[in-house]
Amino acid sequence: MDTSYILNEFAEERELYFNAVAPPIMQTSNFVFNTVDEMRNAFKDEFSTYLYSRGLNPTVDMLRKKLAALDEAEDCLVFNSGAAAIFAAVLANVKCGDHIVSVRDPYSWAQKTFNVILARFNITTTYVDGRDITNFEKAIQPNTSVIYLESPNSWDYALQDLEAVALLAKKHKIVTVCDNSYCTPLYQKPIVFGIDLVLQSATKYIGGHSDTVAGVLTGSSAMITNIFNSEYLNIGSGIQPFNAWLLLRGLRTLTARMDRISATAFKVVEYLKSNAKVAKVIYPFHESFDQFELAKKQMTGAGGLLTFVLNAASLQQVELFCNSLQHILMAVSWGGYESLIIPKAAGLAPETFNINIPEHRMIRLYVGLEEATYITDDLQQAFDRI
Repeated sequence: MDTSYILNEFAEERELYFNAVAPPIMQTSNFVFNTVDEMRNAFKDEFSTYLYSRGLNPTVDMLRKKLAALDEAEDCLVFNSGAAAIFAAVLANVKCGDHIVSVRDPYSWAQKTFNVILARFNITTTYVDGRDITNFEKAIQPNTSVIYLESPNSWDYALQDLEAVALLAKKHKIVTVCDNSYCTPLYQKPIVFGIDLVLQSATKYIGGHSDTVAGVLTGSSAMITNIFNSEYLNIGSGIQPFNAWLLLRGLRTLTARMDRISATAFKVVEYLKSNAKVAKVIYPFHESFDQFELAKKQMTGAGGLLTFVLNAASLQQVELFCNSLQHILMAVSWGGYESLIIPKAAGLAPETFNINIPEHRMIRLYVGLEEATYITDDLQQAFDRI
């Protein structure tokens, strides 16, 4: 299905809402039935009709269908955060006493799900370096039920060979879950490589305006239906109609924003690589990246998220650099219109900072929609301060 068609027309029935170009926000909590039999059928199968907006809602449905099509998946659920999508995808596929294999250093709330919540039910997790398929092979146990991937991850952008992991998991009847927030469906489609469930934080590129929080989960109709009837409805973590409408609005400009951001990011990467105050630049679509060939195989682009290691002599210099930025904002997340940074040191107690550990000098930079020179000029004046 053509991407432009999905973003601009697919799943929209304008004749049902006065031929309006923009879809309506169906801001309703529940829906009316004309007969008892209609209501009875809705109770039997809430995933087939509109009963209560905790489940299905017309505005949300339009978004679901578009996002499933973008991922080349059979179906989709949209949550009120990426963390909720992670929680539902994993919880739906484990039981007491099971084992999970996860890439090391996954998103913090994924790791808390594994280490804090699931651990209460005697569900254990083994973390592996996902760059080598043999690490997954060695970690699998007889009770392994889920392999959790994040490719690329959000700091050093380590990749997993999605096709190889999917084949291995199917051999052992293990469900694979992949966080695709870095790439979006425009730049990577894990389902095409055999992954079972794919999630992303729609807060980021899908929304694109830093004004809503959401998560997406796609997969087979059977798996998505099972999650809807259990984790989705029970936890009540579905997205609200207005937020779904904001994401529909974001989808209209997704390709234009991604193209612009990616082109600018590459210019910023080249600038950073030529700067003496930068020890290393990490960006999956640059030929200097360790897994560049795998990135080209699995991805068609890399967006605006990159990391560089600052040539700093102290924690104070790292902080001075970050505090000196005048236009690039210091904040979490990425994918909006604004350029952002996060220093790794912000997550460290000052007494644990070690200047000899490159990771402690990492700065994660998200390149937004500004002109490249606007971003590099701001970086340069901050470099000049140290």
